[in-house]
Amino acid sequence: MTFNGVNHLALVTGDMNATISFWRDLLGMRLVAGLGAQGYRHYFFELSGTDLVAFFEWPGVEPLSEKAHGSPVRGPVCWDHVSFGVESEDDLWELKDRISAAGFYVSDVIDHGFIHSIYAYDPNGVPIEFSHNVEGVDVRRTPSMRDTRPVEMAEEGAEPVPGKWPEVEELPPQRARVVYPGAGSELYHFLKQKGEKKAPS
Repeated sequence: MTFNGVNHLALVTGDMNATISFWRDLLGMRLVAGLGAQGYRHYFFELSGTDLVAFFEWPGVEPLSEKAHGSPVRGPVCWDHVSFGVESEDDLWELKDRISAAGFYVSDVIDHGFIHSIYAYDPNGVPIEFSHNVEGVDVRRTPSMRDTRPVEMAEEGAEPVPGKWPEVEELPPQRARVVYPGAGSELYHFLKQKGEKKAPS
């Protein structure tokens, strides 16, 4: 089994126009798909050749209160922020200037040892980070654990440990693999004509 990136990260907005203006026109991500019906929209922006950022728009959604990236919280919480990689250090500085010139908050460039990053918020209050890998440092190739009190599982190392979960003994045969149509299948009607089906979202 091989993962090839983040197929899409699904976020939420109450204002799709402002969201398109920021993600497509300011950040330069192509708007590649749009779904919608009464009561919702679901639009997709191209982050890279394998990765998308998506937004649901529902009535009554309000922007998040801005919280400093990485600051502790209490109570139910799902995530803190998302970081998008850029190809070069010049890209990072250009992005910082572009976001600032558009009137949005953007942090100084921060050195995290293995990445240089800037921090900002989109019009929905979504906390976003943009990062460039420091030349010659790659935690993917040479993992590093510097937690002074690492959890027990982390002390087992970077590689997946076999035998922790039940193994899949046999994949379902092709004839048993049923894929059902869901939101988005209407984008590609020719699939229906060929008798193929799309999975539910």
